[in-house]
Amino acid sequence: MAVASSSLIYDYEYDVFLSFRGEDTRYGFTGNLYNALRDNGIHTFIDDDQLQKGDEITSALEKAIEHSRIFIIVLSLNYASSSFCLNELTYILHCTKRKSLLVLPLFYNIDPSDLRHHRGSFGEALTNHENNFKAKKEGLEHNMDKLHKWKMALHQAASLSGYHFKQGDGYEYEFIKKIVKLVSSKINRAPLHVADYTVGLESRVLEVKLLLNVGSDDCVHMVGIHGIGGIGKTTLAVEVYNSIADHFEGLCFLENVRENSNKHGLQHLQSILLSEMVGEKNINLASVRQGISMIQHRLRQKKVLLIVDDVDKHEQLQAIVGEPNWFGPGSRVIITTRDKQLLACHQVKTNYEVEKLNKSDALQLLSWKAFKTDKVDTSYVNVMNRVVTYASGLPLALEVIGSNLFGKTVGEWESAINQYEKIPNNQIFKILKKSFDALEEQEKSVFLDIACCFKGFRLKEVEDILCAHYGDCMKYHIRVLVEKSLIKQNWYGAVTLHDLIEDMGKEIVRQKSPKEPGKRSRLWSPDDIIQVLEDDSGTGKIEIICLDFSLLDKEEIVEWNRKAFKKMKNLKTLIIKNGHFSKGPKHLPNSLRVLEWLKYPSKGLPTDFCSKKLSICKLPKSCFGSLELADLSKKFTNMTVLNFEECQGLTQIPDVSGLPNLENISFRNSDNLATIHDSIGFLGKLKILNAFGCKKLRSFPPLKLESLEKLELSYCSSLESFPEILGKMENITELVLEASAIKNFPVSFQNLTGLQELLLRHCGVLTLPSSIVMMPKLVQIIAWEWKGWLFPKQVEGEEKVRSMMSSNVNCLRLSGCNLSDDFFSIGLSWFANVKELDLSRNNFKVLPECISDCQFLLELNLDYCYCLQEIRGIPPSIELFSARE
Repeated sequence: MAVASSSLIYDYEYDVFLSFRGEDTRYGFTGNLYNALRDNGIHTFIDDDQLQKGDEITSALEKAIEHSRIFIIVLSLNYASSSFCLNELTYILHCTKRKSLLVLPLFYNIDPSDLRHHRGSFGEALTNHENNFKAKKEGLEHNMDKLHKWKMALHQAASLSGYHFKQGDGYEYEFIKKIVKLVSSKINRAPLHVADYTVGLESRVLEVKLLLNVGSDDCVHMVGIHGIGGIGKTTLAVEVYNSIADHFEGLCFLENVRENSNKHGLQHLQSILLSEMVGEKNINLASVRQGISMIQHRLRQKKVLLIVDDVDKHEQLQAIVGEPNWFGPGSRVIITTRDKQLLACHQVKTNYEVEKLNKSDALQLLSWKAFKTDKVDTSYVNVMNRVVTYASGLPLALEVIGSNLFGKTVGEWESAINQYEKIPNNQIFKILKKSFDALEEQEKSVFLDIACCFKGFRLKEVEDILCAHYGDCMKYHIRVLVEKSLIKQNWYGAVTLHDLIEDMGKEIVRQKSPKEPGKRSRLWSPDDIIQVLEDDSGTGKIEIICLDFSLLDKEEIVEWNRKAFKKMKNLKTLIIKNGHFSKGPKHLPNSLRVLEWLKYPSKGLPTDFCSKKLSICKLPKSCFGSLELADLSKKFTNMTVLNFEECQGLTQIPDVSGLPNLENISFRNSDNLATIHDSIGFLGKLKILNAFGCKKLRSFPPLKLESLEKLELSYCSSLESFPEILGKMENITELVLEASAIKNFPVSFQNLTGLQELLLRHCGVLTLPSSIVMMPKLVQIIAWEWKGWLFPKQVEGEEKVRSMMSSNVNCLRLSGCNLSDDFFSIGLSWFANVKELDLSRNNFKVLPECISDCQFLLELNLDYCYCLQEIRGIPPSIELFSARE
């Protein structure tokens, strides 16, 4: 729900709620305290006995507790003898824990340790309550639970910071004046302004307060709040500050640290901090070092709440909140920043990332800003949805646009959002651009590359492209961008960023040449790219072209100037996806590092193109054949990625020994590929080899690829033999051979020493090698719906092998493999350590006793084994057994 102005937590009916034992103090200490509070204008609730009925607190009393700001608990000698007082205390502590409100215990003529350890009168009272409950017998379990809660409440109250008064230690009226002064200081503090409308804030405040653990005074807690610009970090910090400020002796909210430290210096911020915390004006500091020393000296015994807002440099944190021991026990420090790495560098271990608003909250915030109500004329619904989509949950954008469109017609809304979608709002742009301005020069370039051209690309693909541009340092730059909340990696591994951050990056590039796209460093708009290629208006300014025709409303054939690339002497990356060009290029610049062109329209590359820097070449669905590939392997010796997927003219993979740096080669779904040159098996840096769906491929050359991480041979329906493995290959962890025609594995298969998972779904008749038990890391075999499952029945020295057997396979899934009874006599003995066994949808009739030999078996699945007639054994270790019909 939206709350206009001020804070979510300042809706109180009473300043103070007094809890006390009437017989002990009503007509003495508590009565005098109540009068003193009232005389000072402090609205105080005191139970006049009309609300007290029996032992239970009434709903009216609960309401008074829920609408009070500060709680004073007068803990006297006979306090615990009243079950009413104990119930009241328990309810107060429950409410205040949820809201982080201040509870002030006053230990009146008692020892707090008696309260904490349930000794003396408190121990006697609790024992009497327990005896009474046992004597009643009825509802004993409920009453004993209540007794436990009372004990916890007394222990918690004794552990809170409070005041101790003992007869003879001083005048009682002086003690009361001290309490009144403290309460006055709390209620006289005006809350900081949060926002005009606080939407979606309450749950976030609760989450941060849980991280702060305000009730604990044993140490100093630092919590970081991070996220992109305009996401609401400061708003959240202010609301948290307002809600917990009553717990602290000193308060300071240092706002806009980035801006103020640049304008006035760090000494200025240190002076503000000290003035606010110790109540002295005009504190002048000669240096940052002096400020550090004074903060440590003046605040080390003081319980403080400090917010350090919008930090962008580590030296700011070093000067203001260097170490937790600068502040007294129980202090809390909240740091807001766009840069998560700053928090890690300062060893702030507890962090909270502010996420964007959901659609419901975004619509509500927009409604309040634009209409000052959440009741909106239905004619605005569609255009409001457009604005919410554009803002992508960024509160800053919703507030700016809502304010700008206050009182405007639907037509004016439509016109405005059309403009924003072309050119970002300047107010939003300037705030978001602060994060960009703080980057180093090469980090700026990497950010603009991603924002303009590579959003949605897989992280590995982005790394490969940028590595070709900047070298290995790009991984560091990408990490910096992640830590500064400018980019993210989503759940399926793609690089992404907030839509308005993306727009900000594109606008930075557009502003360099608003009217002439050919003079911009990066081109991503299909309309702009086609214009440049048709008009031959490109220049040496262009570094990246990324053309995706799927962004256009309709597919078209591009009639273009084939010499258009000649002027682009600094073009490093050319990516064309989902496009149709009438003809191929006459020229390609030798500055190219990355060439990706789906359905490349010529049979070969231009004859004068011989870039020594070309690292990535992807020409899927092109007209290239084996001769063209052979030519490539001679000219571009520094290539690391080669992709000829779905090239139907490719009949053989030629000699690729001229590509020693190749890391990734794919000829996936090249239907006419029949042979592969032996050189492919000796590429020392090759990590990925993909021959998926090459239907005519009958044999595969031997492999000696120490760097290989992934081998894809699925759906090679003519490939009957797995390739020989000539040496140890430790980097492959998963091997997928789905729908393969492979019938056997060579003995050298055991050289895949790093293999952990073997996936053999939908395969034909395949015999596992005896060497499989010698593979130390193989833990899972998945072989659903085989046509046949065969084990070698006679193995030389089989008994010796079994005695040495230490197979680590613990998950064996053989669903639908046409298994018969002989499986148990031959196959299962190979997998003595299996923990999870799936034999569902098979044809065996008897589950024999030998299954009990699988002493580690935890899960056994026999679902839909329609021929199964008898189960003779079940291992005692079984935890999950299933045998559905």
